[in-house]
Amino acid sequence: MSGNPSTRVPSGKVAFVTGANGISGHAIVEHLIRTPESDWCKIIVTSRRPLESSWVDPRVEFVAIDFLKPAEIIVDQIKTICKDVTHAYFTSYVHSMDFSTLAKKNCPLFRNFLDAVDTACPNLERISLQTGGKVSDQQDRDSSHILTARQHYGMMFREAFTPFHEDMPRYEGPGSESIFYYEQEDDMARVQKRRNKWHYNVIRPMGIIGYTPQFNGMNEVVPLAQYFLICRELGETPKWPGNLRNYHRVEDQSYAPSIADLTVWATTQDHCKDEAFNHTNGDFILFKFLWGHLAKYFGVEVPSYSDMPDRDEPELDLLEWARGKEQVWKSIVEKYGGRADCFQTGGFAMLNWGFNPSLDIKTPFMSTVAKARKFGWTRLDDSYDAYCRSFQSYENAGILPCSRQFK
Repeated sequence: MSGNPSTRVPSGKVAFVTGANGISGHAIVEHLIRTPESDWCKIIVTSRRPLESSWVDPRVEFVAIDFLKPAEIIVDQIKTICKDVTHAYFTSYVHSMDFSTLAKKNCPLFRNFLDAVDTACPNLERISLQTGGKVSDQQDRDSSHILTARQHYGMMFREAFTPFHEDMPRYEGPGSESIFYYEQEDDMARVQKRRNKWHYNVIRPMGIIGYTPQFNGMNEVVPLAQYFLICRELGETPKWPGNLRNYHRVEDQSYAPSIADLTVWATTQDHCKDEAFNHTNGDFILFKFLWGHLAKYFGVEVPSYSDMPDRDEPELDLLEWARGKEQVWKSIVEKYGGRADCFQTGGFAMLNWGFNPSLDIKTPFMSTVAKARKFGWTRLDDSYDAYCRSFQSYENAGILPCSRQFK
């Protein structure tokens, strides 16, 4: 997919997608390659590491870029291949379980990207920045301090009106410095004023469900499947890994192909210039029903906790449970297929705080897509089905064993 860029004059839009190994970036590329060439004539993709996907579409060209390098170095890398770019999609993200460090990496990451595309892409029309509405928190084990980030609306710091809407005022109290999305949006507005030529969109998804061949720390689908499949292999009953208060929690979700659909749609609509849009699937989940839905998919029985009183202690520590299970996973792969190297303890650590948020959130943690609907976006996805679709994508890719063999 690498090589000399075409010298012909583009007859359609040219996309530049960062973070192509990530869930959202991968979904945007998948969305774009399903469009006609007359609409998108070239799709330039980038990541820090070599691509895990093998897109055969000849419009796709890959360039390896580390956006933590100085902008002038990045400009030299992209000034030829990206000279015709019209639409730039930024989904890159540096993850750390120490959320206090996220701003130190992710703000320069985006700032360098902005400086580079503003300089090297004279035909640029639109930039899309993906931020988020999903809350993330981590309890510092050495103190009572909670590290928080990755939630635009400041739900972790205040009793906010719900569902969240795009024009909700920013949170400016203690801890607001951890919400690095504010700085990213301000940087985008600042750089936009240099030439005052291109426009932007901000897309704010909730908890993301989807497929990527890169095993990253923010993807819950793979460790969820491994938990159920290993329990099945060992004859164990899959316990609910959260506390019982969260067993009854209501939340909305964002399916990656749907995020891609909204992102590309918004950035190609003239009336959506310089607008932010929340993303959800348009429905919601109740975690106790999700747990039963997942159990049915993997052909196992799970206990019901509906009649038990709420308590804050988790029913199971997934990270502790995962210790020593790698050999069991390898045995499953040898018998049924899949990839042994996709078993990573970091995924179970992520699930731990996903099912056990230490924040005392009393209001439903939900966002609204009413604004996107008013602007004309109409897609709707079933969130329960999105999990099954994501499992099936990993099975089709040979990363997870085919679930049909277990039924």
